[in-house]
Amino acid sequence: MTASVQELLDAFDRLTNSERLELVSEILKRTVDFDFPPLSDEDLVQNAEGLFLELDEQENIDE
Repeated sequence: MTASVQELLDAFDRLTNSERLELVSEILKRTVDFDFPPLSDEDLVQNAEGLFLELDEQENIDE
């Protein structure tokens, strides 16, 4: 990951939830026409694992 991308992600983490939603919406609008290669099974598994871990963490915080 480049330093520029890391800086953007760090700035994203400092945003409020509503600002994050606004930013994500704008990024999706600008990237909808990109021709992304399909994700590999390994990529899908890693992403799913990350999401489930985040959901578990959020459940623990909410309890």
